[in-house]
Amino acid sequence: MAGFQQVIIVGNLGRDPETRIVGQGIPVCNFSVAVNTYTGGQGERREKTVWFRVAAWRELGERCQQYLSKGRQVLVIGTIDVRAYTDQSGQPQATLELTARDVRFLGGREDDGGRSRDPFDEYSSGGNITDIPF
Repeated sequence: MAGFQQVIIVGNLGRDPETRIVGQGIPVCNFSVAVNTYTGGQGERREKTVWFRVAAWRELGERCQQYLSKGRQVLVIGTIDVRAYTDQSGQPQATLELTARDVRFLGGREDDGGRSRDPFDEYSSGGNITDIPF
């Protein structure tokens, strides 16, 4: 039986995106997103920040490189992948990476007073996130 996973995050870019070309000229744009959550019970609230490494491929990656910048709030829909690597000291490590299927801006660009339209309205790799109930 086949399984299914989908992850939705809303947060702010921690740094400007970086794009590189892999394989046979395929662009991949990498950026990090900080998601702030609140924990605690019985009147005690503590903020916790969870960082996600995001990879956006092909046309979606090109658009992310063009329009995203540090501090920009985004909604990302995708799947989680595990990536194994060896750190500088030679120890094996693993990291979780969110492979984006859709990326949407939240809020407008600072240079136009928040009135810009989302350039991703013309591009989506599938699905309609306007139906999300929040």
